[in-house]
Amino acid sequence: MNNEEGNEALYPIAVLIDELKNDDISLRLNAIRRLSTIALALGAERTREELIPFLDESIDDEDEVLLALSEELGNFVPYVGGPQYAHFLLGPLENLAAIEETVVRDKAVESLNKIVEVLSDKQIEEHFCGLIRRLAAGDWFTSRTSACGLFTSVYSRCTNTIQEELRKIYRQLCRDDTPMVRRAAATQLAKFTKVIQKQFILSEIIPTFTSLAQDEQDSVRLLTVEVMVSIIETLAKDEYRINLLDAFKHLCSDRSWRVRYMVADNYTKICKALSVEIMKDIGETSYNNLLKDSEAEVRTAAIGQIPEYFKLITSDTIINSHIPILKELVHDTSQHVRSALAEKTPFICSFVGKEKTVEHLLPVFLQLLKDEIPEVRLNVITNIEQINKVIGVELLSQSILPAVVSLSEDKQWRVRMAIIENIPIIATQLGVNFFNEKLCNLCMSWLGDTVYSIREAAINNLCKLTKIFGSDWAKGTVIPQILSYAKHSNYLYRLTMIFALTKLSSAVSPEVIKDMMIPTINLLASDPIPNIRFNVAKCYECMASSMTTPDLIALKDSVLKPTLKILNEDPDNDVRYYASKALAAVSK
Repeated sequence: MNNEEGNEALYPIAVLIDELKNDDISLRLNAIRRLSTIALALGAERTREELIPFLDESIDDEDEVLLALSEELGNFVPYVGGPQYAHFLLGPLENLAAIEETVVRDKAVESLNKIVEVLSDKQIEEHFCGLIRRLAAGDWFTSRTSACGLFTSVYSRCTNTIQEELRKIYRQLCRDDTPMVRRAAATQLAKFTKVIQKQFILSEIIPTFTSLAQDEQDSVRLLTVEVMVSIIETLAKDEYRINLLDAFKHLCSDRSWRVRYMVADNYTKICKALSVEIMKDIGETSYNNLLKDSEAEVRTAAIGQIPEYFKLITSDTIINSHIPILKELVHDTSQHVRSALAEKTPFICSFVGKEKTVEHLLPVFLQLLKDEIPEVRLNVITNIEQINKVIGVELLSQSILPAVVSLSEDKQWRVRMAIIENIPIIATQLGVNFFNEKLCNLCMSWLGDTVYSIREAAINNLCKLTKIFGSDWAKGTVIPQILSYAKHSNYLYRLTMIFALTKLSSAVSPEVIKDMMIPTINLLASDPIPNIRFNVAKCYECMASSMTTPDLIALKDSVLKPTLKILNEDPDNDVRYYASKALAAVSK
């Protein structure tokens, strides 16, 4: 190779060096993201011999650049010559896995685990296991922390001798002097447990778990909850009854509320793993203790388990053991606890039946519906269907419905919105006569609400009700009241009428559209408010596609087109714009 060819071949490395030394971080980031292009220019051999060593030696930069490099190297196997040379990438990633910045280390570990998938068993034994040994023995806790995330991906592919060594190294990391390392080891232990042979779980992993569950740092102890579930899934009942039940009891009463919170948040998962028979003796007491915990976060998490946990226990246990405590929580000082109670308690109805729901739970719901916090009231209303399924519409109308109706004028519009959204569900159960008597006027009143979202929801609600009760019901009950808004002095009522008729036109018969809707809408085409006039045009545009019967097609020609032609010459720009669009739609 002459000097000119040699200089040309060195050019990519020279450019990369210049860009990586540049003060502008965006240039350095751009250089890292172009590594694959440079590697292609160099070829696989020079990438292994020049580019990778250069990157290995130059790891001293901004965290953002190092993060990009960690990600790039995870996808670099094709550029070093394929899987047989993939171990060349381990060097720079090993250095990156020891960096102080956590996100860089995590990305380096992710890339290392990605590369493991293409390594041969021989490469793992000769290169990757050595990397784990060095990281686990590093002077800085950062490297030891990263090492914890590398065991699971290689363990099953190692020889028995190396597996024994890996387990020993991992146990040492679990006893490390630095809490951050123990925390990383505890975090990864659940995954590591799933690849370890059962005999070693009993002899090695459970003692390690017990040690971590008694760690002086609560940030380590709280991570052992997930580990316990993983261990349980690998053992027989007698084995985990002996080895893990005491640990579970200790975690339930741990001195740190964060640990108790983790237990409460995972309570159902733990109970399913331990099985109901084993939990029978301690499950009720432990759960009640969590419900009565001194910290609101723990009580809230325990309440959150109701829908799934109560499926595992008997109705007698629910009624005799848990409901008395839930009744006390109605008056809890924390609004978050009461809010969780309002959201989850309705699910209990299906577990205890109609009679017990009326006796024990209805007073709870009624009390929660009077709560001073809107979110609490909102959560009961949102889940009212769960109550209705069990107690039936008659009892619902006698007990819960009056409270719901009283909230229809709640000052918090989200509460009113929740009631509107649940009206169709209630209406389906009530029947048309009861609905007309008790709730119809209420539904109409929402059309005049001061909040636009409520008015919009009220219109959608009427459409749903029309689909439930039929076009004749709408013709006799709803539409006459809506049409009366056409003469209202407040233009917002006239606008609401147009919106409502536009929506309802898809749910009523052609006769209703022809005889009731179009004549009234057409009157508003000459309204003094431009906003009304262009919404008439928009209404006609929406209705045009569904006007397919002979009578309605004739109506388009005799009424809609002449009206839209007049609006198309309106002095207001917006009116003319929407009228021209509608005219095109009607003329199709």
